[in-house]
Amino acid sequence: MAGMDGFGTKLQRGDGETPEVFTEIADVTNLSAPGLSRETIDVTSHGSPNGWMQFLGGLKDPGEVSADINYQPTLHDLLVEDFEDTAPRNYKIVFPDEESTTWAFPAILTGFEPEAPYDDKASASLTFKVSGKPTIS
Repeated sequence: MAGMDGFGTKLQRGDGETPEVFTEIADVTNLSAPGLSRETIDVTSHGSPNGWMQFLGGLKDPGEVSADINYQPTLHDLLVEDFEDTAPRNYKIVFPDEESTTWAFPAILTGFEPEAPYDDKASASLTFKVSGKPTIS
């Protein structure tokens, strides 16, 4: 059977020390890995074969990571410190496959949106802008 159950995927935050220690961000309910994309450079000319446009690969954008959490101020308000930082911090996504595939990346927290509806759980949405090439291992 193909596929992988996403249950157990972890989002971890580096402490910035040497050696760096990563701690799991608690109560993540939904998580997306970096959405990689790439610009293209149009190199079409009057001599392009059979009138087909031609392209080269341009700059790569490491995208964003988004996460939804069951918000608990005592566990999650340290992320506000990340929002205040201008320099990227290291994060990791660890998948629950047999190899514990890891996506490690520096990122800037660009969004921290808590909500506390009167008839549901407190939650928050996090958005991270990845800065540089993610390392997949």
